[in-house]
Amino acid sequence: MRNATPHTKDNAGKALINIDEISKERPVLIAGPTASGKTSLAIEIATRQGGVIVNADALQVYSGWRILTARPSDDELGAAPHHLYGHVPYDAAYSTGAWLRDVRPYLTEGERPIIVGGTGLNFSALTEGLADIPPTDPRWRAEGDTLRDRGQLDQMIADLDETTASRIDLLNPMRVQRAWEVQKSTGRGLAAWQDNTPAPDLPLSHTTALVMTADKDWLNDRIARRFRMMIDDGAIDEARQMLPHWDPMLQSSKAIGAPEMIAYLRGDLSLDEAIEKAVIASRQYAKRQRTWFRSRMKNWTAINLPQTKM
Repeated sequence: MRNATPHTKDNAGKALINIDEISKERPVLIAGPTASGKTSLAIEIATRQGGVIVNADALQVYSGWRILTARPSDDELGAAPHHLYGHVPYDAAYSTGAWLRDVRPYLTEGERPIIVGGTGLNFSALTEGLADIPPTDPRWRAEGDTLRDRGQLDQMIADLDETTASRIDLLNPMRVQRAWEVQKSTGRGLAAWQDNTPAPDLPLSHTTALVMTADKDWLNDRIARRFRMMIDDGAIDEARQMLPHWDPMLQSSKAIGAPEMIAYLRGDLSLDEAIEKAVIASRQYAKRQRTWFRSRMKNWTAINLPQTKM
């Protein structure tokens, strides 16, 4: 990595970005879908220019699921300083607001941060601001969990105010439930809270903002091969260690592949079935990420990844 040329290249040798043209003074933001190579790019920038790598992925913050959340390997951790990886207990709740509080010291202290991840909401909160919404009432959280588990999203959607309903992804159960809980707990719609958003911690204009874009077939191939590598690297043993603590309602249990590996260990799926379902779930997640990036990151610099399978 330290001997890399100034350009990050794809497998055909085509230059994707000239690292020497990146400002050494500005924070760097790197967003992209799962399996697109964000960590490798962050490490290359850090080793060539200096800086610390800060995690912006909502699942890589958790302990317990290191392999399935694709947290950096020991070799990658040794190549550059890394922060906010695996620092949250697997059974704890952790919000975008909590992540903002954790990331703030790296914006003002020490070396230039290179903030990398696939969670678009974290980047939006960082560069656009985050509404200061009070914690939701546990009573409404429990009722929302019940409605979501029963597939009764329509009932929650019907309770939302028109503005909120027009802004959120109504096909995303977690987004619907969050908006419903806010409205029930505070008496105000999520959109109203968002309209009173304070100034951002890091305006986009003060950064070098990069978003990796990938051809669907190229990315799908990488996702399938990476999951097989996760199996080879010990994903089943990782799931076996987490089995006694498994609770599908925990945020950390949303790690792609975790429910499928648990189902395999419980005898509900064969290993091949579990892998197939996990790969499909990962591809669906990548599709949602690409949709978010296209919609919300139009002012970011796009890094166009290879257009053919590797």
